[in-house]
Amino acid sequence: MSLTIADVVQRNDLAAFVDRALRLDDAAVVRLRRRADGLLAAWVNTGFDVLAVRVVAGELDAGDLSCGADQLARGLRNADASGVVDTGYSMDSAWRGVLPPDAGFAHVDDIPAAVLVNLARRGADLARDHGSAHGPPASLLDQEVLQVSSADTAIGIPMRCVFALTAMGFVPESPSEDEIVRVRVLPAWLRIDARFGSVFRRRGDPALVLR
Repeated sequence: MSLTIADVVQRNDLAAFVDRALRLDDAAVVRLRRRADGLLAAWVNTGFDVLAVRVVAGELDAGDLSCGADQLARGLRNADASGVVDTGYSMDSAWRGVLPPDAGFAHVDDIPAAVLVNLARRGADLARDHGSAHGPPASLLDQEVLQVSSADTAIGIPMRCVFALTAMGFVPESPSEDEIVRVRVLPAWLRIDARFGSVFRRRGDPALVLR
């Protein structure tokens, strides 16, 4: 399969996304999908039962392709002058679960990015005190640390989403006062958009995101 990202800045953006994914899971799989607007969406399961996506400009001869994050990272580093990226062997069978739609989400509310950064730091402290070799306890990850609402819609934001946003580097470590993240929903999905990417959490049974 052929992936071409001619712009160096766009390649670097995707490389940063892939490197973050590998920090969370050295066996991560990245799913590349061509969107209706012609851009490419790169998806990864963060390990928090939360999906993360980064959108870049590029061309993919297949509409949908999954590959190893380690292979993709090497391909991005070694891309030729025209921007052709070697994605390695196809790993379509390794991707579990459906993806959320690109559009149709209803805006619920905006949250200062600094609030999420502070919550992530406090959560990291708790995880160090109460976590194990398997990571933060599920009780901490499932805790709803924020509530947002609009009209008759009220949504809880679990720590899983906060950790995923910051672990993927989607919000700056020291955001300005006017930097926000946007919360949107569909009946089946929670979506949080930040400056450098978005995270998605299946609403209802958490395990559904993997099926």
